[in-house]
Amino acid sequence: MEFSSRARQRHARLAGDRREQYPHSLQFYLEPPTESISLVEFESFAIDRLRLLKVIENLGVSYVRTSDVYKIKLEAELRKLKFPYRALAEDDYEARRKDHISHFILRLAYCQSEDLRRWFLQQEMDLFRYRFNELTESLMQKFLEHVNLSFEAIGEDLKNQLANELSASTPGFSLPKVKEQMFYKVGLADAVDLFRARRVFIKDGFAYVPFKEIDVIVLNNYRTKLSKALALTARSLPSIQSDERLQPLLNHLSHSYVGPDYSIQKSTGKISLEQIDALSVKSFPLCMRQLHRALRDSHHLRHGGRMQYGLFLKGIGLTLEQALEFWKKEFIRGKVDADKFDKGYAYSIRHSYGKEGKRTDYTPYSCMKIIMSNPPSQGDYHGCPFRHSDPELLKQKLQSYKIPPSGIAQILELVKGMHYQLACQKYFELTHDIDDIGFSLNHPNQYFTESQKLLNGGREPKKEFSNSGNFQQKNNSQESINSSSTPSSSDAKADTELEGLEAYFTED
Repeated sequence: MEFSSRARQRHARLAGDRREQYPHSLQFYLEPPTESISLVEFESFAIDRLRLLKVIENLGVSYVRTSDVYKIKLEAELRKLKFPYRALAEDDYEARRKDHISHFILRLAYCQSEDLRRWFLQQEMDLFRYRFNELTESLMQKFLEHVNLSFEAIGEDLKNQLANELSASTPGFSLPKVKEQMFYKVGLADAVDLFRARRVFIKDGFAYVPFKEIDVIVLNNYRTKLSKALALTARSLPSIQSDERLQPLLNHLSHSYVGPDYSIQKSTGKISLEQIDALSVKSFPLCMRQLHRALRDSHHLRHGGRMQYGLFLKGIGLTLEQALEFWKKEFIRGKVDADKFDKGYAYSIRHSYGKEGKRTDYTPYSCMKIIMSNPPSQGDYHGCPFRHSDPELLKQKLQSYKIPPSGIAQILELVKGMHYQLACQKYFELTHDIDDIGFSLNHPNQYFTESQKLLNGGREPKKEFSNSGNFQQKNNSQESINSSSTPSSSDAKADTELEGLEAYFTED
């Protein structure tokens, strides 16, 4: 360990090695952190970066990435969360440290499946693209040298000799502009994307790349390195799973929701059972509307569907007594008699309300949890329709709900790009006849609350929800944090340190 205590860390920072440790505001994250950090800082850094990546995901579909609006909104978020947003002054050590450590924490959390790796890679690429393009030309050159991507700039004589070819092969470059711009001689293997797009001049196995296009090559290099690093980190999962401090936290992060906690209700029982059918059409997200329809049609749902839909209904205000009545009335219309319901199914409903077993008060599922865990099998209706439905079946369902063809095309395009929550946001806009949803959708209960607020003319929803801004911390069987890994008092947590994180990012 380079630093075994916070006191030594403070001493090192004051000793003047800040610039040595993080010489640039941008990095490829090649070296994992080696210092010890508290569990409180570990969790805080991870949540902040996850919030940032969720904002990047939403901005990337809502705006052109090179537009001023995109840049302004992303810079504001970076400032708010205290991450480096451009080439900052020398005193930005803490921002660079947070950026470094938080990246590796989420790398641990998001290496655990192909879907998680793909999502993490895409958002980190978009973040890197923004930061790189915000650098000045001199700082770009310094960064390229720092990461050993020092491409050879061609001389004036060769550029003048190739001026006509460079102008003809490089879109948007007139002869005068060619003479103003710096060009680099790059191996064809590093410029494949530019070559495919016919954006560069090729000669003798080399691409002649203008400085303004160098970001494509740098991004490809970063993508390759990060993709390999995620695969390597995934191989270390057995080591992580044996660490009782880390594994619960990392599992929770990979399925976490970073918005309000919809499990804490100050006013329950204001939704009557008679209202549910109408509400399912007007204010339920597609996943819950699908579950409600399946329940009404078949008078039964399997366990995954009962958990997902039951906790959602609990979140919108159904009391335990209402929930028991609702499920019993529906089930006895099918193949379950009243006695069987009372002996079997009623227990699980009381359990989800914290009245049986360990008295755990279960939390309504977030979008991320629904998308990433427990995919539906044949005969199941739970999950996310945008993630788990066949595109043709999804199209038919949307048509049956009178979504216009242009809207269906937009939704299917988002689904194709794996932007499932954004597809749900578009569904919200289309079903509520609005142009811009005005918020990032992360939770089915958030969908219901915002829908009711809109339909009630902007008034507050019927129920009050906790808006703590922390991700869900309820101790249940799906999202549990081992008590031994999270000390009871904040002081104890602050004194608990995680050492040797670099061990999880290196090969045995």
